[in-house]
Amino acid sequence: MRRPATPGRRCRVPTALIERTRFRGRLTAPGSFFTIVSERASEDPMKVPINTIRVGNVVEYNGRLYATLKVDHINPGKGGAFVALEARALKEGNKLQERFRSAETIELIRIDDHDCQFLYKDGDGFHFMNKESFDQFTMQAEQIGVDRARFLQDGMDTTVSMHESTPVGIQIPKSVTLTIVEADAVVKGQTASSSYKPALLENGVKVMVPPFVAAGTRIVVNTESGEYMERAKD
Repeated sequence: MRRPATPGRRCRVPTALIERTRFRGRLTAPGSFFTIVSERASEDPMKVPINTIRVGNVVEYNGRLYATLKVDHINPGKGGAFVALEARALKEGNKLQERFRSAETIELIRIDDHDCQFLYKDGDGFHFMNKESFDQFTMQAEQIGVDRARFLQDGMDTTVSMHESTPVGIQIPKSVTLTIVEADAVVKGQTASSSYKPALLENGVKVMVPPFVAAGTRIVVNTESGEYMERAKD
């Protein structure tokens, strides 16, 4: 009885099989040996701890695929820690809000990352271009993260995660340089180490800055926390 082909097992190649089947790798001649590679292995979901899931990950839950929008790690005073997950179904579009014990696992789906450029924003959403294929596509603020979307700038290079051509997540630079358009006046005797004051950035985001920073100053802002980092050096 002939044994079925198993990934990783070396087999002799029949001539007829070479003529009608494509294999990964190179076959030198009929009768030579090759190693069977499982094409499906890298595409299958894998179980991972729920506390390793990040925004933009695609997970399978109850037979549906979801793009993760928000992940909160909660450690209550009593009882075990848990993870609150908010996600959007890729096909149906409905929202999922679920809590998992930190020890639980979930199916993580492989996604592909693409170098993209942010073009502009309009009433339809945020428009991007794939820098490899030049295809253009649109993402909504909730896919990007409402807080992070405010820091997108025309021409900004980004990395967009896709699942079967559907954008599900994005990575943007960890810092951006913006100009302050409004800032409170300096209070006499106030020092940088004593307290910060509110200021308004050109993109409409409010940020706390040191007292010596005035309107018209360009500053570097952390896009993940929205916090002041330093005065721009340019």
